[in-house]
Amino acid sequence: MNIAVKLMQKFKDRDTQHRLKGYQDKAELIRKRNLEAWDDGQLQAESLRLQKEAQSGTPLDELLVDAYALVCEAAKRKLGLQPYDVQIMAAIALHERLLIEQHTGEGKTLSAVMPAYLNALTGEGVHVLTFNDYLANRDAEWMGPIYRFLGLTVNAVQAGMSLPKKREAYAANITYVTAKEAGFDYLRDTIALNEADTVHRPFHYVIVDEADSLLLDEARVPLVITGESGSSSSDGIRFAEVARQLQQVEHYDFDGFQRNVYLNEAGSAKAESLLGCGNLYDSQNSHLLTSLNCALHVESLLKKDVDYIVRDGKIELIEEYTGRVAENRHLPDGLQAALAAKEGLQSKAGGTILGTITLQHFISLYPGICGMTATAHVSAIEFEDIYELQVVQIPPNRPNIRIDYPNRIYTHKEAKLKALVQEISSVHVTGRPILIGTSSVEESDMLTEALAAADVPCHVLNAKNDAKEAEIIAKAGEIGAVTVSTNMAGRGVDIRLGGGNPAQAEVVAKLGGLYVIGTHMHQSVRIDDQLRGRSGRQGDPGASVFFVSLDDELLLRFGIDKAIRDLRQDEALEESVLRSKITHIQRIIMGQNFHIRQELNCYSDMVEDQRRILYEERLGILKGVTPMSPSEQRVRLYYIDKFWADHLAYVSYIREGIHLTSLTSRNPIDEFHAQIIQAYEQIPAKINSESANMLIRLGGSNDPAEWDKLGLKSPTSTRTYIINDQYTQYLQNPGSWASGTIIAYWLHKILRPVFGWKNF
Repeated sequence: MNIAVKLMQKFKDRDTQHRLKGYQDKAELIRKRNLEAWDDGQLQAESLRLQKEAQSGTPLDELLVDAYALVCEAAKRKLGLQPYDVQIMAAIALHERLLIEQHTGEGKTLSAVMPAYLNALTGEGVHVLTFNDYLANRDAEWMGPIYRFLGLTVNAVQAGMSLPKKREAYAANITYVTAKEAGFDYLRDTIALNEADTVHRPFHYVIVDEADSLLLDEARVPLVITGESGSSSSDGIRFAEVARQLQQVEHYDFDGFQRNVYLNEAGSAKAESLLGCGNLYDSQNSHLLTSLNCALHVESLLKKDVDYIVRDGKIELIEEYTGRVAENRHLPDGLQAALAAKEGLQSKAGGTILGTITLQHFISLYPGICGMTATAHVSAIEFEDIYELQVVQIPPNRPNIRIDYPNRIYTHKEAKLKALVQEISSVHVTGRPILIGTSSVEESDMLTEALAAADVPCHVLNAKNDAKEAEIIAKAGEIGAVTVSTNMAGRGVDIRLGGGNPAQAEVVAKLGGLYVIGTHMHQSVRIDDQLRGRSGRQGDPGASVFFVSLDDELLLRFGIDKAIRDLRQDEALEESVLRSKITHIQRIIMGQNFHIRQELNCYSDMVEDQRRILYEERLGILKGVTPMSPSEQRVRLYYIDKFWADHLAYVSYIREGIHLTSLTSRNPIDEFHAQIIQAYEQIPAKINSESANMLIRLGGSNDPAEWDKLGLKSPTSTRTYIINDQYTQYLQNPGSWASGTIIAYWLHKILRPVFGWKNF
């Protein structure tokens, strides 16, 4: 097996080298197309010629050399930037719809301009999807002079923009926008009753920045649009009080990976007594069981200042991969209400879900997809499996000379913290800048306090002060700087030695460059690599090291601490087998997460297929492709939306309990598919019937006031939010149910009612 894997890797490496050689040859052709002697007018005339060629049907591949040479010259004249050969190579790979891995500091932003310009020549829109609003606006403003000089329009979409402003931004040749905002705008378009209220053009070509974060880590995140509801629910408080009276081991158990929590037999009996509900597992009590499970989950598994913070009287979730507040993000309704109750806050009811789409499904709407990131190759199989995107590693402009030290492993967290403070203090005395990546707000606060006690001043970047992130990161390479940050994924800001000051940069380089310290190993190797990659940019010196303790959460899940439970020491452990074991654990978890994403796809893919079929019909009606009078158009659009919203509610209801079918030897996914197909097949008849009845009531009136009087209008207000689906997957993953939990389920659900064991 190993021989086969090695052979396959050898063929892949050979293929990559052949591909890179082709890119290098083409980059030389672009260099030889020297346009320095041309005046501005000649360059702009050439750009106009290329637009005419592209719009008359000339294949873009035939225009690539001329177009890229033009962009290189425009970048030099308007921004003083001369693209390196490796940036041109990356730009060629992006046009070929590949996912490029380009090291931090190698200039991905400029690389993206060339394929964005080339693909915009056709007059169809190009989107550059970024991680946050700041980056969308920054990159549009920064690269804008190149596009405008060459006669193309560029704009950025920002959250909160008015509808006319958004239409204008999406009408530009190149639009920079966050993936989430573009997705939310798409959802708003899907419930518009007038074409004038839509903002998107037909999708064409997209460049995904921070591709691993958006295409993998965030891919399963469902974007949701709902009808606003002003009501609030206080039911959660009741269940929170019950959950607090249940004790671990005595009343509930965790699965082996601390992802799920389950009532055991004694816990079920205790809950039934506290709720006064009789058999908790009777079908009429299913809502009680769901609410209690949610309360128990947030009480035992979600930690304040790790998974969420409370700010200004509101719960704000923390994004696992970036360590920042996840703006406008909710847990699924039941969990969100339970978390609010845990913190003594009121939770607004969710409202009717009008539409939903995952980022993965949204991005797949683009006919042409490519992406760029600093960390991709370790997940190459997943990119190819889900998106049919091949990964190509672009060599750095200058060799990477960063030193990556082996992990330092300690037996317990206290020893790790002590060693961290000693290491930071001793390095800080020399003036060498240090960047420390922590796992949570809680840990960053703890480390900051320990450093303050050791007289080491530091800047803190975490979910509590994320508005200052760009300013803080920009100073992280200055002499004597100590920066404590939660995970660095998606930060999008380059750390320059000396903060960009050449004299300081020389001093810092002599000190060894930026020193990166990780305080934990992340679930994904990619996230660790993103932190390491902040050091050693563009051939700069630098170093990285990770401090790990055997009671870190990641290792506790696998019981690695039990192997040496009797050994407790302050010094680092030297066993090399531990380092390889930790690496192995990361690989296992990455594989598990891949499997979870595949399983979640099985649930959501069919719903998305159903949505696309119905939306295609809706779009034809909205755009007048399907002839109808105005009243017929309004009626059918209204009922398509109504019955789709009803279908989504039914899908949610089915999915909440579908995992129980595995206990009766039926496949949950097959059962789920069968039930939603049956429900979906009834929708056309319902639309036709209700539309016919409403048209009779309207009497052929095309008066909008009459439509409104009969309720044929959009919701008075809507809201959009993101669901943290990772918690839903844990609650619905029967594969990890403990045997005792299954036995308890059957005792409560089947045996007690049948045999009358009321007190069992």
